Amino acid sequence: MEAAEKEEISVEDEAVDKNIFRDCNKIAFYRRQKQWLSKKSTYQALLDSVTTDEDSTRFQIINEASKVTLLAEIYGIEGNIFRLKINEETPLKPRFEVPDVLTSKPSTVRLISCSGDTGSLILADGKGGLKCHITANPFKVDLVSEEEVVISINSLGQLYFEHLQILHKQRAAKENEEAASVDTSQENQEDLGLWEEKFGKFVDIKANGPSSIGLDFSLHGFEHLYGIPQHAESHQLKNTGDEDAYRLYNLDVYGYQIFDKMGIYGSVPYLLAHKLGRTIGIFWLNASETLVEINTEPAVEYTLSQMGPVAAKQKVRSRTHVHWMSESGIIDVFLLTGPTPSDVFRQYSHLTDIGEK
Repeated sequence: MEAAEKEEISVEDEAVDKNIFRDCNKIAFYRRQKQWLSKKSTYQALLDSVTTDEDSTRFQIINEASKVTLLAEIYGIEGNIFRLKINEETPLKPRFEVPDVLTSKPSTVRLISCSGDTGSLILADGKGGLKCHITANPFKVDLVSEEEVVISINSLGQLYFEHLQILHKQRAAKENEEAASVDTSQENQEDLGLWEEKFGKFVDIKANGPSSIGLDFSLHGFEHLYGIPQHAESHQLKNTGDEDAYRLYNLDVYGYQIFDKMGIYGSVPYLLAHKLGRTIGIFWLNASETLVEINTEPAVEYTLSQMGPVAAKQKVRSRTHVHWMSESGIIDVFLLTGPTPSDVFRQYSHLTDIGEK
């Protein structure tokens, strides 16, 4: 009788109060990106601007709506690694790039321009086994290994890049304003956290406006994803729903709920994907707050336009979309092509000195 009357105690009763941490619907750059992506604005690569040197291939990308130009750089790195950097072509001031993580400047291999047409560009490493197929309109990059598409970049059109701005003097003296006069555009700016963002008692002033970035990756034939620590989730990453992204943010959480996607301690923007016969990695080199969305589509058919016989060889297979969103910085991502798990670990340790002595 006494045992039945004892109060039940749950582990979750002592878990952290999640209200003191931000979830997706409280993060301004997440709301902005979701709102913008619903408008289906696209980017186009200007392939007539391509320049090539020993280290990289560069070309411009233009937003069809705003007509603002970005600069894209593609690097081939020794050990079957590709690097993509996207930055403002003429930023208001230098945007932050992460220092001290890479062991040294990566040793590059020259990428050779192969055959293509007016709407595409093909780059290959010296061995010819790995190729980058760049489609101009809409902008997309396909990483092809042995005539098989492994990774597609921006195939969903989720490239997002906010440009640094000068604050406009929009507010007149308050004593001259009419109480009934409401600037709805200003209200919208405050809701989206363009120049100032509040959470609890904290206020984040953005002197040069919003500066978030985002990009999607489609992993063909992959259903098993791992990494992006630290979370109290299952070892294999799960699909995310609306406002349910994995959060990468350096925290110190004493108590936390298990099987939850919120960040708990450090953050490492490194994701692994595995399938029979191949393992790949994505290293998103960005130190700001980052959200990662994952969505697996089983058994969908993918065809590659303007690639001749390669398109015909694509099979009906699953693919997983990974959408990265960061609060600031530039897009700087390393694609680790494996093909074996040990190859991917070697490639990552070569870049970051993790596990090496």
